[in-house]
Amino acid sequence: MKNGGVSFWYADMGGLPARRPALDGDITADVCIVGAGYTGLWAAWYLLAADPTLKVVLLEQEFAGFGASGRNGGWLTGGFAWRHDRYLAAGGREGVRAMIRAMAGTVDEVIAVAEAEGIDADIRRTGELTVATNPAQLARLREEYEDRRAWQVAEDRICLLSAEEAGKRLDIPGLQGALLTEGVARIQPAKLVRGLAGAVERKGATICEGTRVSAIAPGRVVTDRGTVSAPVILRATEGFTARLPGLRREWLPLNSAQVVTAPLPPEIWARIGWDGHEILGDSANSYCYAQRTREGRIAMGGRGVPYRFGSHIDDAGTADGETIRRLIARLHRLFPATRAVAIDHAWCGVLAVPRDWCATVGFDAVTGIGCAGGYVGVGVSTSNLAGRTLADLALGRETGLTALPWVNRRVRRWEPEPLRWLGVRGMYALLNAADAHEDRRPGPPSRLAALGRWVAGR
Repeated sequence: MKNGGVSFWYADMGGLPARRPALDGDITADVCIVGAGYTGLWAAWYLLAADPTLKVVLLEQEFAGFGASGRNGGWLTGGFAWRHDRYLAAGGREGVRAMIRAMAGTVDEVIAVAEAEGIDADIRRTGELTVATNPAQLARLREEYEDRRAWQVAEDRICLLSAEEAGKRLDIPGLQGALLTEGVARIQPAKLVRGLAGAVERKGATICEGTRVSAIAPGRVVTDRGTVSAPVILRATEGFTARLPGLRREWLPLNSAQVVTAPLPPEIWARIGWDGHEILGDSANSYCYAQRTREGRIAMGGRGVPYRFGSHIDDAGTADGETIRRLIARLHRLFPATRAVAIDHAWCGVLAVPRDWCATVGFDAVTGIGCAGGYVGVGVSTSNLAGRTLADLALGRETGLTALPWVNRRVRRWEPEPLRWLGVRGMYALLNAADAHEDRRPGPPSRLAALGRWVAGR
């Protein structure tokens, strides 16, 4: 089994990409974007689509797609994964509904751009299945279903499935029901980010890789390779934001890891089912996420060791042994037939978490500095909406996107260490304890989970 090497998705493409040239001395630009993952690339794409004369420069410490954009679970969902009430103050109920609709529209938008640009990212339109394997999980599914319907947006996209209905789609021991969300897609994330980087370059942007940013100030970005002077600067660093000076407590880098099996033989797929290729998650408190890949593997992800003291980042995707063990156990629990299949690759990465666990986009017209992120694990689709919104804000446009309630929200910073380490690790310890309790004693959801979320501000 290979561990690290950024992610399996690059191994699936034949290896890591060749590096683009680094920044070569001081330059000027109209827009400088820090970070060449999904957010930065989408922002550049929409800026140049609106004004092809702009000089747009992207700065990337490693290579385009090195972070979560090339490591994620490949869920293009358009889902609204944050607490609705935390956006009410900025936009009211109708504002939140507008944001839900805009988020849902990202699935078609991403697919349309991929088709127009000739990006082959193993995109498959499908549904999202969230399964329940005990009464507490089923109760959470029903609560989520009612909550989503209460917002009266895209009600026809979701439905509850009985154990019998869910069992016709895939065979999971103890399956008690599922929540089905239509209108989503499965992708190969590294293929999407690499294709998007190429599309941005064709539009005229310059991507400087191997260039470490040391300071961001109004009108200039200082790197180890020179300084970029630009009236507009957009920070798109997501889980790596804590590495920038003065931003260690801005967003917390939360760890997520995955394992992927060898291709499953037809006889095992015949036992599992999963003919619809739905993206798959469970409703445990420490939930997992999975996809059936193009070539018939199962990629399974989850939190594992959720946070490293001092906001430290992993070493090029290398996952720790305990996290790998837990993920394999989860895989075998949901799909016992996979016990006979080898695990080919394991990897991990970080995603950004704001103090209130809700994503945001911001731009200061006075300083010309903007940022977007804090996606809390649903960045494949959210980054597209963020990139479009950043482009409108940077161009001084007042649009429906710039009026959405996640724009220019004020969120307090995370506590200093060791408080944030204790809070996050404590939350996941309680979530895991709640799952163990719910598995042992069938009944309502454990109160330990509610306590865990309260501890970390969720």
